[in-house]
Amino acid sequence: MPSISRPLAAAAVAALLAASVTACGPSNDKADPKPSPSVTSADGSKLPALPTSLGDLEKLKKAYKDGAWKNWDKAKWLREASDFINPVIDGLWDNDRMKGAEQNDKKVPDDVAADKGKTDPVPAVNKAQAVAAPYHENGAGDGKIFFDGPKGSMVCSGTVVKDPAHPGKSNLVWTAGHCVHAGGEGGWYRNVIFVPSYNDGGKTEAQLQGAKRDTLAPLGVFWADGAATSDQWISTGAETGGKGSAYDFAVLHVAPDKQSGTKSLEETVGSALPVWFDAPSATKITKIGAWGYPAAPPFDGQRLFNCTGKPGRLSLFADQPTEYRIGCTMTGGSSGGGWYAKNPDGQVALVSNTSIGPITATWLAGPHLGAEAKAVYDKVSKQFT
Repeated sequence: MPSISRPLAAAAVAALLAASVTACGPSNDKADPKPSPSVTSADGSKLPALPTSLGDLEKLKKAYKDGAWKNWDKAKWLREASDFINPVIDGLWDNDRMKGAEQNDKKVPDDVAADKGKTDPVPAVNKAQAVAAPYHENGAGDGKIFFDGPKGSMVCSGTVVKDPAHPGKSNLVWTAGHCVHAGGEGGWYRNVIFVPSYNDGGKTEAQLQGAKRDTLAPLGVFWADGAATSDQWISTGAETGGKGSAYDFAVLHVAPDKQSGTKSLEETVGSALPVWFDAPSATKITKIGAWGYPAAPPFDGQRLFNCTGKPGRLSLFADQPTEYRIGCTMTGGSSGGGWYAKNPDGQVALVSNTSIGPITATWLAGPHLGAEAKAVYDKVSKQFT
């Protein structure tokens, strides 16, 4: 099996899923299991890494705004499930920074193990298709996720999903775990934002020279103020190897920055997809669509693409859930983007997200969303009820 990277992906249109259902890179140094008891602020004072009061939390947020977020010392890299802190830093994500962000590529060795009893033959190559602009009409709910890590600014893809606690006014974004947390070798990434309908006009990188915010982020910029991923990804997710891939999912709660108005993300975008937990196995779904903003060559990371096809099964480890796999040429940059299928009611729903794919860019794989994924989703929804 060829080397594998973790590309990045996002949303589907019902017309492309007419068939019905038949049944962002981490540090190489391993982080300490617990964060340091303090973080150094701009004035040199020590602040609790895990604040015990509202005052401590505000001081910690100010320290991050003043530049403490740039400290990726493994002893100060917050990694526990409850540690996510993401204060808004006005002006940080300017146009050049967004255009220059790199894809969060992760690799799996050539001889990656597979449970052959639940792994189908490698799917035929399916060339990614450019989504027609404007994206807010033909890929509503799709967007790019930007974040900072030890290697610099990075990108993934994400999708607006429904929030049962706020019908019609969701602020939830579905993505991959490795787009928000470095897994067993690190902690939470920082300065995480979601840009729905990024580059809505579908302009090329050359055409975007000198582009203003209204071109790159016509629907605004939304900062993550809450995030959750699976315990399995936090404990076992890895930069190399397939560990954690079956649990490589995450949910963000976001809020608009000062320039983006006051409407919810769902109201701004005009739609949000339901999440289909415990969807049938790949053998019982006739067509899946994967969407995203691939950034590694031959793509430039600025435009939205999709692949559709009959899914197969991929089982990397016998004791972990079997994943979905489809033929697709999208590269790094599409990770976290949604995979969609029609549920028995005829609705297009999110059933997975892009997690891994070979360095040769011939297929993608994504996790089956079971009880663990539902727990992550419910946790973020309830946190903001």
